[in-house]
Amino acid sequence: MTYTPVKLTFEQYLEYEDGTDNRYELYNGELAEVPPESELNAWIVECLQEKLVQFIKRRLVRVNLYELQVPFNPQNRFPDLVVLRKEHIELTKKRRTITLSMVPPQLVVEVVSPYKSQRDHNYQRDYIDKVHQYEQRGIPEYWIIDPQVKLVTVLVLVNGKYQVTEFSSEQQIISRTFPELELTAKQILEAR
Repeated sequence: MTYTPVKLTFEQYLEYEDGTDNRYELYNGELAEVPPESELNAWIVECLQEKLVQFIKRRLVRVNLYELQVPFNPQNRFPDLVVLRKEHIELTKKRRTITLSMVPPQLVVEVVSPYKSQRDHNYQRDYIDKVHQYEQRGIPEYWIIDPQVKLVTVLVLVNGKYQVTEFSSEQQIISRTFPELELTAKQILEAR
């Protein structure tokens, strides 16, 4: 974590500028630098973006660019892919941060970085922490793409709780947000 002489509020964090292109998560008022994405993770979401823009305006499907304020610590996340709502374009003109006061995005996608076990930080972050945060944030659909176990998990918000469906191999992804999407788990995981 980056040492800050005083604990930052989220509003102070939004004004913070250190003259670098670093991205930070705010954790208990302290800044934690977010590492860059791996080539494979970036490629998977870029390929998925190409598939999604067949059904929604390209400007609404963003890869590694938008920040999302969430409840609990850390107080913000940088999803690998986010499908915005039209109103986000106007609301985020100054800064690409979707705050708690804004309607949540339509879809958030995370590609899990390599992990050794389910106790590993990378696994815990995407399968436990973000699930809880995104559920509390009211994000209607959250996908977890896990290249390591070759699994795509789709979580759909129903009555405030996520319902989980796992897809592997040649199983076609079922998306409430994009019901017309014809894409298998294998196609997503192989990024083709």
